Amino acid sequence: MSRPSPSSVLLLGATGTIGRATAHELVSRGVRVLALVRPKPGRDTDPRALGLPPEVEVRLGDPLDGGSLRSALDPVDAATPRGGGASASMAGEGDAEDPTPPFDAVLSCMASRTGAPKDAWAVEFEAHRNVLRLAEELGATHFVLLSAICVQKPRLEFQRAKLAFEEELRASSLRWSIVRATAFFKSLVGQVARVQAGKPFLMFGDGTLTACTPIGDADLATFLADCLSEPARWDRVLPIGGPGPALTPRDHGRLIFEATGVEPRYRRVPVALLDTIVGVLSALGTVIPPLREKAELARIGRYYATESMLVWDGIAERYDEAATPQFGTATLGDYYRAVVAGEVRDERGDHAVL
Repeated sequence: MSRPSPSSVLLLGATGTIGRATAHELVSRGVRVLALVRPKPGRDTDPRALGLPPEVEVRLGDPLDGGSLRSALDPVDAATPRGGGASASMAGEGDAEDPTPPFDAVLSCMASRTGAPKDAWAVEFEAHRNVLRLAEELGATHFVLLSAICVQKPRLEFQRAKLAFEEELRASSLRWSIVRATAFFKSLVGQVARVQAGKPFLMFGDGTLTACTPIGDADLATFLADCLSEPARWDRVLPIGGPGPALTPRDHGRLIFEATGVEPRYRRVPVALLDTIVGVLSALGTVIPPLREKAELARIGRYYATESMLVWDGIAERYDEAATPQFGTATLGDYYRAVVAGEVRDERGDHAVL
């Protein structure tokens, strides 16, 4: 028996680039969107100040704090409009004795800021588990999780944390969709400014050690929103990338040079350098605890320098571009040109590794 598509969605990670794109996509479909945003001093709850559509209802709550989370999403409290926008007027439907559940689906774009072990387990696992438990209690029907394709070869703590929550979600009472995206455009923008400054493009080895099919925010937002209404995407793990062909780091450099009009110059960096950095930081971390986190960040850098973001064929033991689903129309070259033109800005923040 089919179930109706959700009409109200709790959006996690709404203030990130993918979260904002997803909010716009959901609103354009007439979906009521509640954005859970962590409270902090001076935070403006006007959705427009957060880069969100005015129709979005902002709820201030910390998913790591059960009391804060419940206060933000309790169905009785939903009778009091919060945040602003047209959807806020919808929040009070029903009376206090028989409140309408504040949302019937969760869509999460929430992720650890750094990938460091403590942050990863807190956000990727604990915060998501808290929301999942409350969603089950409140009668939600669907949970769409934006995960990452790199969890198919887990060697890092943030990958293990992601997988741990994926298991919790699959064992829950909710319908679920786990979207394992490839690389994001914003994660590949770091060297644009470097090239514009006249410096060479850095690449590990000969620049062909890895490949990916990166996907744009708007295309990924469409894919995520479609998971709410397309039965073929229910109770499934969904790897997804952008339009091909797969691009190597050398290809990224070529696209940046084309976008900037700078004469191509490449500089090779040996992977062994990363091995040395990881080894030194790991050794020092045994006596200087703060260096343990830096060692993990170095391991993250090495992972992305040596592993492709494509579907992994465990039988053939290779990454398979042909098996990696493609979606959308935006290309990395388009994105680089927009960055150079000043139409978009570098928003990697703590996600910047190199």
